[in-house]
Amino acid sequence: MQEESAVTLGQALGALGAGVVWFFQNIALAFYNFGYAVSHPQLWLDWSNKEAVMRFVYYGGSVEFFYVVFTAFLVITAIGMWQNRFMWGVVRVLEGFANTVGRFFAWAGLLMVLQQIIIVFMQRIFTRPDIVVGFGIPLQFDISWYAEELKFYNALVVSLCATYTFVQGGHVRVDLIYAGVKFRTKKVIDMIGSLFFMMPAAVLVWMYGWFFLWRHLIVPKPSASDTLERLLMKSRAMRWNVETIGFSPNGFTGYFLFKILLVSFCGMVFLQAIAFFFRSYLEWKEGEASANKYLDKDTLGAGEEAYEGTH
Repeated sequence: MQEESAVTLGQALGALGAGVVWFFQNIALAFYNFGYAVSHPQLWLDWSNKEAVMRFVYYGGSVEFFYVVFTAFLVITAIGMWQNRFMWGVVRVLEGFANTVGRFFAWAGLLMVLQQIIIVFMQRIFTRPDIVVGFGIPLQFDISWYAEELKFYNALVVSLCATYTFVQGGHVRVDLIYAGVKFRTKKVIDMIGSLFFMMPAAVLVWMYGWFFLWRHLIVPKPSASDTLERLLMKSRAMRWNVETIGFSPNGFTGYFLFKILLVSFCGMVFLQAIAFFFRSYLEWKEGEASANKYLDKDTLGAGEEAYEGTH
């Protein structure tokens, strides 16, 4: 019995050691993999080559890609802890990116309202079955196509404005402890939340969404369990098969765009998690005087402070 326990403990320690070695090997290889990908873009960006498409599909959801991103995060974090001005610069760039994208695609909400009004007028007043836009060769679709397209506008707002809303502090909070603790404790909670909740959730949804996207763009359909060699074999029979089937006979035919938005949402959430971690660390280090430093928040203008955060 003791021998069996010793063997089991030894195996566990051996597996743990192998896992640690594998972890650091992947971090070391990340520099090589990144350099090789940058110096050989034709291997994964030349989409006239079917093998390049399959390499892009594989590496977009691969362990190698994860460790390239993870190692870049470690390097930027190390430099930022040494030079806090650099880390503040990263925060401003990432938050600026989230704000710019969010402010632009927020206009999709207005387009959604205007298009719904046009649909109602065309159906109830002009009794038209379709809407024609343009001259010469016009864009002509059934009204049901435009009606289902409203879902796409809504998806644009939800997916591409989520990080913008986060930067603006517009998400609903369920607060049991946070409000009553000290400023530095709040920053520690924020750092833990970004590292152990935001980032892992974004990675998991990315892994699902990435292959979910490509299964609706090409055949043979790729799988998350496929090795690179298997995908390269599949590339011989690969052809584009972009999903254009609507939920109704004349409905919206661009549902593959929703899959692209899902992947874009994950990428933006991951970047915002990095920005939030860096901001929380810097505010924790510099103290309460640095709260909301460089934060580009929307304002209703002078005299409207009482309504800030309620719109």
